[in-house]
Amino acid sequence: MSASSDHLQDAIDLALRQIGQSCDSYHAHLKTREIGIVTSVSTGIATVVGLPGLGFEELVKFADGSLGIPFNVDEDEIGVVLLGNYWNIKTGEQVERTGRIMDVVAGNQLLGRVINPLGEPLDGREAISSTDRRPIERPAPSIMDRAPVAVPLQTGLKVVDALIPLGKGQRELIIGDRQTGKTAIAIDTILNQKDKNVVCIYCAIGQRASAVAKAIAVFKEKGAMDYTVVVVAEGSDTPGLTYIAPYAATSMAEFFMDAGRDVLIVYDDLTQHARAYRELSLLLRRPPGREAFPGDIFYIHSRLLERSTHLSKERGGGSLTALPIIETEAQDISAYIPTNLISITDGQIYLSPVLFELGLLPAVDVAKSVSRVGGAAQYPSYRSIAGDLKLAFAQFEELENFAKFGARLDEKTKQIVEHGQRIRFCLKQPEFQPVSVPAQIMVLLALTERLFDDIPIEKMKLAEQSVEEAAKKISTEIRARFTTANKISSDDRSLMLNLAKQSLSKYKATANVAEKKNE
Repeated sequence: MSASSDHLQDAIDLALRQIGQSCDSYHAHLKTREIGIVTSVSTGIATVVGLPGLGFEELVKFADGSLGIPFNVDEDEIGVVLLGNYWNIKTGEQVERTGRIMDVVAGNQLLGRVINPLGEPLDGREAISSTDRRPIERPAPSIMDRAPVAVPLQTGLKVVDALIPLGKGQRELIIGDRQTGKTAIAIDTILNQKDKNVVCIYCAIGQRASAVAKAIAVFKEKGAMDYTVVVVAEGSDTPGLTYIAPYAATSMAEFFMDAGRDVLIVYDDLTQHARAYRELSLLLRRPPGREAFPGDIFYIHSRLLERSTHLSKERGGGSLTALPIIETEAQDISAYIPTNLISITDGQIYLSPVLFELGLLPAVDVAKSVSRVGGAAQYPSYRSIAGDLKLAFAQFEELENFAKFGARLDEKTKQIVEHGQRIRFCLKQPEFQPVSVPAQIMVLLALTERLFDDIPIEKMKLAEQSVEEAAKKISTEIRARFTTANKISSDDRSLMLNLAKQSLSKYKATANVAEKKNE
């Protein structure tokens, strides 16, 4: 018994000594926490008092776990923009600092996912786990870190690739009235990046849930979700979530750009973004300016779009191409927000409601559309073929207006009008059916060589399809030269012309028979 008692006593003494050592080595560290109080809550914003050390745009956390971003940091109170639902936030509740600014998840795990601007999944799948997080607001690359925009980004749309070419790192505005096909052009461009090693980000800002669901269905049907990330701020979401959506999507895109990859981002659309910011600003009692937009509305878009660029080789050579979409009212491109974005971007694709109503889709108004990068971001094969196409089309549109008044036209003018009608027809294209580079070049070559001029208009659709089918017979060696050679050689040109003539011969024969019957 005594031995057992001694053993127990030793164990107790050892335990007490360890406890004593732990107590001696423990030093209490005081950690300060700033706690504020919610004084008022309204649509999308809250007013908070306290938090004297709070920084601008530092995240704050409410009692229900929701987050907010301080926008107005005044001496007596703080105006906080709420992210997510604010139904459970009540006056008198506590608010605390988080010590970090708003950031978002980034990484390859995003590909194929549908998420909100906070990085939360909307596709019913598991949460995205990534240790790489990036702040939604980042400074744009400096001038010395940028490279010229010189590599083409093919949209698959003949009217854009031939007449308004885009380059990797460019910012091209898509502008037009409601329901004129703006989103369709952006979706077609995303679909055309399949197998081209381009990551695509589709950012839906304040859109109807049904419209976003339709776009996602098209991506899935065409196999585009494998290289696409969809960031969604629905029309029913808070204005704060709508406001941060494009910045969050851009930070996700910059992850891939910094890794040396080419990225395409679509902002659909920045009209809703500007309206969300106006709503927040007016609720926070900031002074309204022109058209009730706050004075810094230009800055929120310029600092967003300046992040799109082509990085130099020293920075990895990645690129971020932006296609912002903006809505006009009654074709008024001189309104405040459209003119702001026209001045920020490197050109615009203008969609005309008149052309849309006539069924000329995509309804691109070539006269009002421009790419300020121009031929520098176009394959030389396009330049050698479609160089005079825009001028010929512009002449046709001018003469067409005279022809509508029943004016008598001489033979040369008739030829210009008939040639222009064929150009217009060949620039038409169905939705979600991008055309490959060889097929585009074949059609454009047939146009410039006036091979379509003898084809009746009612046969043009079949004739064009026949030329596109003939393009599949072009050898792989020649196809490679379309994107690498300085220009199309005379031999390659002759070969393609022979293929085009063979494919069109049966339609020309039909035309001659029709002429003989009329005689």
